Amino acid sequence: MPSPLPGMDPYLEHPRSWPNFHHRLITAIAISLGSQLRPKYRVVVEEAIYQTATQDSVLLGIPDVAVQTSARANQGIASVMDRGVAIAQPIDVELPMPAVIRQGYLEIREVATSEVVTILEVLSPTNKRPGEGRLTYAAKCQTILASATNFVEIDLLRQWSPLVKAPEALAAHYRILVSASALRPRASLYAFNLQDPIPTFPLPLAMGDPEPIVNLKALLDEIYDQSGYDLVIDYSAEPVPPLTGEDADWLARCCDRDRMP
Repeated sequence: MPSPLPGMDPYLEHPRSWPNFHHRLITAIAISLGSQLRPKYRVVVEEAIYQTATQDSVLLGIPDVAVQTSARANQGIASVMDRGVAIAQPIDVELPMPAVIRQGYLEIREVATSEVVTILEVLSPTNKRPGEGRLTYAAKCQTILASATNFVEIDLLRQWSPLVKAPEALAAHYRILVSASALRPRASLYAFNLQDPIPTFPLPLAMGDPEPIVNLKALLDEIYDQSGYDLVIDYSAEPVPPLTGEDADWLARCCDRDRMP
């Protein structure tokens, strides 16, 4: 069965659901585009590597060591004598270690030349959350935008600020950015809210080539059914991150508690 919501399902943003959804969405877009782009183009799933302290926070460094040391301070510090001099014995502490996160994205390549014509990214928390991952991703975007490669960025996460600034009137829960290299610095921004259908959009290719239409909602519903999200999502609970005000009221009405699992 498809998602019961008309557009993006906010329950898919939960940290437990998102990694599987992100992986499947990247793959589903690649499969959907593959047959439409033959024989001139092929779709390749590539992998970006981001380094952060953990998957949930930025590297904090020495203060973490101090906290763990002070927690054991009341136990006293053992010491030994060496030639009449007291030598303190060290306490074991745990350092915050960098975590390597691998994340898929798509490249549209011309078959004859292997040239990358378009790059498509689906943002994850690593890309949006303040920290090393966001800085790395922002630098990658700048490199793409300075090239002749088209760029598409799909942002289906409500949390954290978007990387590309937009007029206040376009503030929305979700965004799709389509940047055709020939039109830069102008780009097309599809901004939509939880209550809205997910807009379809054209995938930019080499100038003059027909642009296939990407239907994210159709792919989302296929993924929802294939992954059995209807069996595990509790629509009586608050989504993560939570909604407030009119958005929360709308979701409660949409997810009729008498009809939902």
